[in-house]
Formats: sequence, structure tokens, C-alpha cells
Amino acid sequence: MTTTHPELTAKATAFAALHTPASPLALANAWDVASARVVEAAGAPAVATTSAGVAWSLGSPDGDALARDRALDLVARVAAAVSVPVTADIEGGFGADPAGVAETVAGVLAAGAVGVNIEDGRRDPADQAERLAAARSAAETAGVPLYVNARIDTYLFGLGDPATRLDETLTRAAAYLRAGATGVFVPGVTDPATVAELAKGIDAPLNVLAGPDAPGVAEFGALGVSRVSLGSWVAEAAYAVVRRATEELLSGGTYGTLAHALPYGELNALLKG
Repeated sequence: MTTTHPELTAKATAFAALHTPASPLALANAWDVASARVVEAAGAPAVATTSAGVAWSLGSPDGDALARDRALDLVARVAAAVSVPVTADIEGGFGADPAGVAETVAGVLAAGAVGVNIEDGRRDPADQAERLAAARSAAETAGVPLYVNARIDTYLFGLGDPATRLDETLTRAAAYLRAGATGVFVPGVTDPATVAELAKGIDAPLNVLAGPDAPGVAEFGALGVSRVSLGSWVAEAAYAVVRRATEELLSGGTYGTLAHALPYGELNALLKG
């Protein structure tokens, strides 16, 4: 691989090195420049976007409904706003075919991000492998060791026979890694026994999705997990504050929901630099 973007290559290399079970990369996913700046200021070594949060903030539902150019514009604004590596959730790749995915990945790199999540959803695994291969090829053409996180939705969507779901997930993971994925993301499962089996059976960094009832980051690390993401949870929590504050205001005429708000000056200062 010929390095033509030394700054991106350095960030991509640093980002990949953050994935270790000894100290899993913990990502509180952002959805706009302000949330990305808040995440960085809190000490995060990297910023990840959430496709759901991004779509919602731009007035679109999640699920391959947002136009590619709008998604890439958001990635570019986030990447320009922070100094840490940025990884972008690009849903299924914002492309109808592998060539379309390659175009998206080229756009992600041009936007300044050094990682992507690409989900398989209900696609045929063989087709998904071709899409991942196209993503890797686009990164190699650009000369950047892009971190390609292959999301497997067997557990999230309850695909197939529960008795064989683990084997199916491991089979997909192996195929996606052969196609050029760097790591594997399996949302929808947090029980320790299954997570440990996934970590044992996947020859790459494992990413899981955490939520209110999930094990802690250190416990996930002890199971072999290298990356823990909050996905759309943070955006959902933020919008829940909007609803609670509105309901409190309208029903009782009070303002208690606002008690833990970030100070105006602090937020404003984050966006001045």
C-alpha cells in the first residue's frame, strides 16, 4: 500500500491500536459537531458516529434512507471539528452494489474519517463479503489502512435458527475478515457466555453494543471484547431529555429536567476552537 495521506494513515494506525481486550475502546457515539466535541472534551480517544443519530438529526429515519452526500457532509464536519480519529457508521454502505460502497468509502476518507461500520442486515453474506471487499479495495487505492468494522446482524435481527445462530455468526465473521474487514461488530448480544464464545471464535477485534443492562466495559474486556459502543443510545437519551423537559413544562409548569444541563458557556466554548 502506497501512503498518500500520511495524517490519515497515522490516525488510522492509532485508531486500530486502541482495540484491545486489555483496555477496550469505549465509544459514546456522536451525531453532530457539538456532540462530537463534547465526547472528545470528556477524554475519548476517538469519536464514532451513530447512523441513527445522524439520520434523526438531519430529519431522516435510520435504515438506508439518508442520502449519501448528506451523510458524508456530516462526517466531514465532525472529522474537521475534532483532533482524535473518527470512525463513521455508514449503515449498509450507502450503495446499491459493491461499486457504490467503494464510492462511499472513498468519500469517507476524503471527509477525514479513518474507520467505517458496514452492516449486513438481511443481505446474503456472500453479497456482503463483496461489498466489504470493495470497501477494502477503495481504502487501498487511497493508501489508507481504513478500519473496516463488519457489523453482523444475526442477533440484532434474530436471524435464522437460535440453535445455530452462533455458528452462523462465526461463519459470517470469517468470510467478512477474508474479504478485508478489520474487526467484527455483533450488536444485539450481551450475555457473557455468548460474548465469550464470539470473542474466542473470531480472529479479529470484537465490538459489542452496550446499553443500560449490559456488563461493564472491563467485564466485556475480560471476555475478550476489544471495543464497546453505545450506538444510538446516547442520541436516544438526549431526545428523551427533550421530551421530559417539554412534558414537565406543559403539564406542571416546572423545569427540574434542566437541572443537569451542560452550562451554556462550556458548550459555546467547545465550538469556538
